Amino acid sequence: MKKIRVNQIYRFCLLLLFSCMQISVWAQDDASSTTTTKTTSTTTETVWYTQPWVWVVGGAVFLIILVALLKGSSTSNTESRTTVIKDNR
Repeated sequence: MKKIRVNQIYRFCLLLLFSCMQISVWAQDDASSTTTTKTTSTTTETVWYTQPWVWVVGGAVFLIILVALLKGSSTSNTESRTTVIKDNR
């Protein structure tokens, strides 16, 4: 019996919700009002950093600088150390 009661309350809440939605839809639809359309035209200019070739050139320059920095920091001189321990026996 309790299950039926909860089901009825659930249906009533859904009915109330959808009724409120219908009221808001009717409020937006006003057939007696007149509509006016205003058209504006705008010109757009693209900025330099949206061009693909700028990113390609920038990436190439970045890679060249990165390779030059990494190659310059490596040293070709290797240093080896040998530790000699004198044993007094």
